Amino acid sequence: MNILSSQKFRFTVGCAALLLVSLTSSHLYTQSKTKHLAQQDQSFIQQDNFAPLQSQISLTSNQASDELTSGFQNPFTAQQTSNEIIGKENALSSGLDLLAASAPYQVVDEFKKYNFSINGSQVVTPVKLPSSKVNFNQKDLLTVLVNTRKYFQDYSSQDPDILRTGILAIQGVTVPDVLKTLDFMVAVLKEDIANNRATRLQDPKFINTNFRVIKWTAYNPKNKKQKQLRITKYAVFTHTGSRKKTSKFNTPIYSLKDSSKNNTFYTKYTKHDVLSGIYEPGGREFGKVKSLAYLTRTGLEEALMQGTVLINFTDGYKAFFNVDRNNGMSYVRGLKATAQKRYWYFREVDAIKGYGYKIDAKISIKPGVTFAGDVLNIGLGRVIIIEHTKNGRKHLQMGVMADTGGAFLPNLYQLDFLAGIFKNQKEFGQNISQLPEYATAYFLVKK
Repeated sequence: MNILSSQKFRFTVGCAALLLVSLTSSHLYTQSKTKHLAQQDQSFIQQDNFAPLQSQISLTSNQASDELTSGFQNPFTAQQTSNEIIGKENALSSGLDLLAASAPYQVVDEFKKYNFSINGSQVVTPVKLPSSKVNFNQKDLLTVLVNTRKYFQDYSSQDPDILRTGILAIQGVTVPDVLKTLDFMVAVLKEDIANNRATRLQDPKFINTNFRVIKWTAYNPKNKKQKQLRITKYAVFTHTGSRKKTSKFNTPIYSLKDSSKNNTFYTKYTKHDVLSGIYEPGGREFGKVKSLAYLTRTGLEEALMQGTVLINFTDGYKAFFNVDRNNGMSYVRGLKATAQKRYWYFREVDAIKGYGYKIDAKISIKPGVTFAGDVLNIGLGRVIIIEHTKNGRKHLQMGVMADTGGAFLPNLYQLDFLAGIFKNQKEFGQNISQLPEYATAYFLVKK
C-alpha cells in the first residue's frame, strides 16, 4: 500500500511539473512574440508620421466624400451618412487607437516634415466641461460649421492634409468622428434656430451628455511651464486704397495670373524684392502679375498679417481681398513684419476667407466663432471651447478651427481668434481688451 501510494505521488508530482514547464514555456513564447510585434508596431508608427495608415484613412474618407454629394437638404441626412462611414471604419479605427496610444505623437512642420515627438497623452486628456453657459452667435457658428463640413465633402480628395487625425488620435479620435461632430452640431443648430430657441449647444449638461470633452494642455517647447493656450487675436482691417500708385498709396498688392500656376518665377523673390518695384513699369518682371490696389505700407503689413483686407477704393468701390499664394519662404517667428521675406499674392473674394488649399476653395468664415490654428497637427474642423475667468466668473466661448497660418505650423500652444472687422488698431485694441490672453481649451467630439 505504501509503495503504491509512493508511486502515485511521484506520478502526480511528475505530471504537475510537466504541466508547469509547458505553461511557463508557452507564457515566455507569447510574451516574446508580443514584445516583438509591439516593436514592429512602434517602428511602423514612427515611419513618416503614420503614412501607411493615413493612406487607408484617406481612401475611406475620400469614399465618404463621394457619398456626401447630396448636401444638407435634410439636417440629419449628413449625420446618418457619417454614421455609415463610422461603421465602415470600425476595424481600422480600433487598430489606429491601439497603435496611437502606444507611440509618441510626431509633430510635423508646414512642409509635413518631422519636427519633434511628444507624449500626446500629456496634451489631450478626457474631462467634463465646466457648468457655465457657452457663448457664441448661433447663426454665425452654423455658417462656419456648414462651410467647414462642405470643405471636407468637396475637397478631401484634392487636399489630403485635412484627413490627418493629428494629436487627437491619442484619444482615439478619427476623421469620421470629426465629420460626425460637425453633422450633429449642424442638425442641432438648424433645429433650434427653426424653433426660435436658445440652442442646446450652449448648455454644458447637453454637451457633457452628447460629446466627449477632451482638454487641450498647451505644449510649448520653449516654455515647458505653459499649460494654458495663448489666445492671440486677428481681424480684418478696412483700408483706403487706390487703383493707381500715388504718393500716399504707394505700396502694391498683386495677384498672380492664371498662367502663373505652372510658372514658379514668383518664388524667387522676397517681399523686399517685390516692394522694390520688380513688377512695376520698368521692372524686370513687369507684366507677369496683376496690380490689385495700392495701399500704405501699414495697410499692406496688416493685410499680410491678417490674411484678409477690406479695401475702400478712392473711386467708391469696396471689396475683400484674401491671400492666395505665397513665395514659398517661411514666416520667421519673432522677426518684425517689415523684415519678413514671405510675401503673399492676393485675390478678390466675396467674404472673409479661412483655410483652403487654393483660393477658390477657401472656407468662408465669421468673426467670433472662428479659430486659426495648427491644421496639420490639431486638425481642420475641430470644435473648440475656450474657458477663462473674468470678474470671478467662468466664461466659455465656442468656435471652429477653420483657418490657419504660418505662425501655427507647428504650434500646439496657441490659437488665433477672429475678432471682427475694424477701422483701425485702436478700435481693434478696445475690442480684444475684453478677451483673454491665455485660456483653458477643450475639444468636443460627438459620442
